[in-house]
Amino acid sequence: MLELRTLGAGDEQLVETFLVEHRDTSMFLRSNSRQAGLVYAGQRLGGTYVGGFDGGRLLGIVAHSWNGMLLLQAPAAASEIVQAAVDASRRPVTGLIGPLAQVRTARRALGLDGAPTTLEEDERLYVLDLKALQLPEVLSSGRASARAPLASELDLLIEWRVAYELESLGREDTPAVRAGSSSWINAQFEEGVAWVTVVQNEPVSYSAFNATLPDIVQVGGVYTPPDRRGRGYAKAAVAHSLRVARDQRGATRGVLFTSNPNAMRTYEALGFRHTGEYGLVLFA
Repeated sequence: MLELRTLGAGDEQLVETFLVEHRDTSMFLRSNSRQAGLVYAGQRLGGTYVGGFDGGRLLGIVAHSWNGMLLLQAPAAASEIVQAAVDASRRPVTGLIGPLAQVRTARRALGLDGAPTTLEEDERLYVLDLKALQLPEVLSSGRASARAPLASELDLLIEWRVAYELESLGREDTPAVRAGSSSWINAQFEEGVAWVTVVQNEPVSYSAFNATLPDIVQVGGVYTPPDRRGRGYAKAAVAHSLRVARDQRGATRGVLFTSNPNAMRTYEALGFRHTGEYGLVLFA
């Protein structure tokens, strides 16, 4: 018989053990729970975590995050666990993210199949053993270099993040989106998970980790201004970030997901391989 309960203090090892078994598709859940804990108090990256159990065995976890997103890792009983998470949090659902089949199941269970969206993506999940990272020619030739951004460059990067939100996530240019973009970039800068490709010391592309763990990092938020595209600059920023994660921080694996054919070619050139399908839905 399925048992549903809200997870909290004391469940950390249980959660970690389960999510490690699904590490490539559990980055947000693992990273957020480590940084913000399992008890929600309104904090950034926090969420309400619900687990489904059968005879004491954990079957799946769903977190209803601080920003309204539902983070899914429920290979079994996804419908029941996601409904329990929403009931426990009593917060609006702004989106769904996780393995594609689970996203579809959860959306149907919540009666949101017909709900309007700003983004609805079936994405490819890519994985890279960092020992197999291929550095792009734009870096090895010295045509460009890459580094962490400077504090003086943050205003520019915030504008890029706004552009990313509009282009890639279907947002509108509103004060809320601008405030969120500023918060996002500043947090990545402070956490040391942001990098830029530079040409003549001018930033030309941006890459970051949107989730990090000692063993694995997840690439996200990659952006190059339109007039700088097609020159390998994004490839350089991503490659440098992964090189730092491997050589300086001890990570052994990188993951990401995308539905963009050009981005797929970029990541495949770095050594990433397609291993599964991922779903992302943002409701209007």
